[in-house]
Amino acid sequence: MDSRSVHAFIIGEHGDSEIAAWSGANISGIPLSDFCELRGHYEHEKNTARIAEQVKNSAYEIIEKKQATYYGIAMSVKRICEVILRDEKSILPVSSMMYGEYGISDAGNRGKKRRGDKSADPAFKGRTGPTAAVRVHAPGCVG
Repeated sequence: MDSRSVHAFIIGEHGDSEIAAWSGANISGIPLSDFCELRGHYEHEKNTARIAEQVKNSAYEIIEKKQATYYGIAMSVKRICEVILRDEKSILPVSSMMYGEYGISDAGNRGKKRRGDKSADPAFKGRTGPTAAVRVHAPGCVG
């Protein structure tokens, strides 16, 4: 399967607190579970839990093998720069302040004066920065 045909988001902080937004995942517009069934795969919960766990632990595996994750970060920064310079208005999951989205508020603030939290969430990006948030359908998420 060509990865360019797979459309899915991991939202939230990278690592232990990230969330796989399975409800919006699709293969070229076909919902993920429907596509899997077309290919003869039916154990959706087991497989999505395994994939979410692999993605969550991927940074640890990369660090163990390469001692760093900066190559992946560099590729992400390159893509963000392209979107800004070309004013593409692309949807990218990048960190921004969140104020109660998905029913989460002040997580991690622990009494600090700051309100809101940073989270990687899809938003339209262009030359002027984030122009509009794209709400991910969260009920089908696995964290």
